[in-house]
Amino acid sequence: MMINLVYILAGYLLGSLSSAIITCRLMGLPDPRSGGSGNPGATNVLRIGGKKAAAITLAGDMLKGLLPVLAVKALGADVTIQSAVAVAAFLGHLYPVFFGFRGGKGVATVLGVLLGLYWPVGLLTIASWLVIAKGFKISSLAALIAILLTPLYVLWLKPEEPVLLVAVIFMGTLLFWRHRSNIRNLLRGEESGINKDGNDLQDQD
Repeated sequence: MMINLVYILAGYLLGSLSSAIITCRLMGLPDPRSGGSGNPGATNVLRIGGKKAAAITLAGDMLKGLLPVLAVKALGADVTIQSAVAVAAFLGHLYPVFFGFRGGKGVATVLGVLLGLYWPVGLLTIASWLVIAKGFKISSLAALIAILLTPLYVLWLKPEEPVLLVAVIFMGTLLFWRHRSNIRNLLRGEESGINKDGNDLQDQD
């Protein structure tokens, strides 16, 4: 029991390492919480620091979801503990203890988590995001629809693991909550689309 709690705490602490803030500090860029939209995510880092900084941030956000899940899986943890660590890492990104509990919106981290938990589900979610983003040219809409489809992918590919389904639904609910401003903009027809360079003007990570 104690070692499982250590795994979960470690997942949360790793998730709390804000890739956006750390990347901006190392590259001498403005703090993403005080520049651009104020959101510590890859989209805002793109806005204030360019593509290289944004790519590093995106990779960091995915890895901090992927690595703790792969680590506990390698250590022999069952799917319940894997799911708990996944949720903890995701919560760390949203509410990082090291940065005043002010985190990003969670898209990249949840994708990393899904790849760690069961990579076919993660790949289907990423593929859904890509197809919807290409069709509608709105990144936040693509993310929301993709995460809405994810429980269906779990039911299809892993119906024997209800704890995995619960974890996915929980993270999806939080992701929707964190995107409530994007949802309001979508309902009003005011959400910015992906421009010709492939960048979305509205934060969704």
